[in-house]
Amino acid sequence: MRLMGIDVLIKGGTVYDGTGREAFCADIGVSGDRIAFIERQTASAASHSRSKPVTIINARDMAVAPGFIDTHAHSDFILLADPRAEGKVCQGITTEINGNCGLSSAPLYGRALEQREADLGELGIRERWTTLGEYFEILEKMTICMNFVTLAGHGNIRACVAGYDNRRLSSTEKKKMVALLEESVNEGAVGLSSGLIYPPGLYSDTEELIELCDSLARSYKNRSAMQSLHPSFARKERGVSGNSGGFGIYASHMRSEGDQLLESVEEIIRIGRKSGIKAHISHIKTSGEKNWHKIDRAVSMIDGARKGGVCITCDRYPYTAASTDLDTVLPAWAYDGGAKKEMERLRVPETRKRIKQEISDEHPEMRYWENITVATVVSEKNSWMEGKSIAWIAEQKGLEPVDMLLSVLVEEELRPGAIFSSMCEENLRKFLSLPYVMIGTDSSARSTSGPACKGKPHPRGFGSFPRFLGTYVRDSGLMSLKNAVHKVTMLPAETFGIRNRGVLKKGAYADIVVFDPEKIIDRATFMEPFLKPEGISNVIINGVLAVNDGEPTGLRGGRILRHGTG
Repeated sequence: MRLMGIDVLIKGGTVYDGTGREAFCADIGVSGDRIAFIERQTASAASHSRSKPVTIINARDMAVAPGFIDTHAHSDFILLADPRAEGKVCQGITTEINGNCGLSSAPLYGRALEQREADLGELGIRERWTTLGEYFEILEKMTICMNFVTLAGHGNIRACVAGYDNRRLSSTEKKKMVALLEESVNEGAVGLSSGLIYPPGLYSDTEELIELCDSLARSYKNRSAMQSLHPSFARKERGVSGNSGGFGIYASHMRSEGDQLLESVEEIIRIGRKSGIKAHISHIKTSGEKNWHKIDRAVSMIDGARKGGVCITCDRYPYTAASTDLDTVLPAWAYDGGAKKEMERLRVPETRKRIKQEISDEHPEMRYWENITVATVVSEKNSWMEGKSIAWIAEQKGLEPVDMLLSVLVEEELRPGAIFSSMCEENLRKFLSLPYVMIGTDSSARSTSGPACKGKPHPRGFGSFPRFLGTYVRDSGLMSLKNAVHKVTMLPAETFGIRNRGVLKKGAYADIVVFDPEKIIDRATFMEPFLKPEGISNVIINGVLAVNDGEPTGLRGGRILRHGTG
C-alpha cells in the first residue's frame, strides 16, 4: 500500500462498491477529490508504509459504500438560504436530483417569478436570476455541501411563457417552451420534470409533453454525436461506472396517484415510448384506500413497458404518508390564473361555497380530515396548528373540517404545507422491492437550526435512507444489503447520467459513506422531524469530510454537476 499523497485512508471496512457484487474487506485511499486506490486486505497489506495520511477512518465492522444519491429532492431555493443541508448529509446523501415535480430553479421570470416571490421572501433570498446558468453562478458562490444535479421544470417553463391560465397553448408558445428547455439543457439540466397535479402543469395535455420530450431527445442525440466526433469530449464525459448515460430523462409527478393512477401510468409510458427518452415516475404510490388494490395492475403495466423497450424507472420514500401543499385539496379549477386568482376565489362567498361543496362531496368521511396534518404555516399566530390534524384543529375552533381548511388557506395566503396519510405498508414494501425503484426523500435540504428549521415537516428529510437500510433491509429482510446499496448508488447514477459517482472504484470521485449495518436507523418522527439518524459515522463528498462521528463538520465540498459530470 502506497500512502504518499493520500489525504484520507479508510481502513478495514466491508466494501459495498455499488455494483451489486458481493462485499469485500479493503482499505480505500482518497487523494484530493478522487479514490486513489482500493486494496483488498491481506496479511502483508497491513504491514506496509508507516507514513500516515491526513485523516484515518477506522472502518472495522463497518460498511463502506458510495455516497447515497437522493433521486427526488426539492432543495432548489432553500440551499441559497442555508447551504449546510444537515438533514441530507447526516443520512449519507452526497448527491441530490433537484428540479422535480415541474418546479425548478430556472427558467424564472414573468409569472413564474411572480408566483415564487413569496417563497424567496420567506427564505430571505435577495438574489434574482432568469436562466439556469445565472442560478448556478449564485449557487456556486454559496459553497454547497452536497453535489447538485437538476432537471428543468415543465411548470417553470410553461409559467414563463403562458402564466397559470387553464388553456391550450399556441404553436408559437410551444416553440418558446422548447427553446427554454433547450437553453436549460445547454446550461446543465439533465432532463425535464413535470408536476401534473400542480398549476400550470395540470393544464397541459399529453401532446405538449411529448413535444418537449422530443426536443429533449434531440438534445441527447446531438450530445451523443458530439461525443463520437470529439474523442476528448467523450473521455471527459464517460464515467468509470460504465454508464454511457448522458442526459435525457423525463421525470413526472403524474396526474393522479389514486383514482386515475392507471391512466396516469399509461400516459407516462406513452410519453417515454413516443419520445424514446428515459421515463421516470416520481414517488410512485397508490393513494387512498380504495386505490390500494391497483398496485398489481400498475406494476404489471410498468413491467410490460420495460419488456417492450421503454426505459422506465421510479422512486419512492420509505413512508406511508405523503407531504405537499395544503391547497392541493382544492378542485383543479380553483387554481386557474395563479395564486392571486385562487385567493380571490376563496374570498368570494359564492365561489367559496362551490369549492366547499365539491370538496365535501369528494371527501364526506371524517377520517379523511383526520389523516391530513398541518406541517408548516407562515404566521406565528397559527403555529399551534403545526403537527395537528385538520379534524382536531376544526374541533378546537368549532368548525366543520372543510371550513377550517379554507380559513387556514386564506389566513396563511395559501402557504401551508401538509402531511397526508393515505398509503398502506404492504404496497410500500412491494414498491421498494422492485429492482427499478430507487429512494428519494421528496424533501428539501433542512438543518437543525436557521431558516431551514421550521415547523413540523415530513421526517423523510432526515430519515429516508437510514430508514430504508435499517427498517426495510436489515430488520425486514426486503433485500440483501449489496442490492440495497446498488439501489441507492449506482442505479440512480446510471439512471440520471451522473458520471464518476455511485461506485467505489479507482479514479471515481470520492463520495463515500461509512455506516454500521447493525445500527443504522432513522430517529426523525412526525412530531420531531429534525432528529439526526444513528449508525452513519462518516460521509465524504469530493474528498471532503462532511460528517465525522455522526456529526456534520461544517466543511462543504459539494459541486454543481452540469449534465451529471464532475
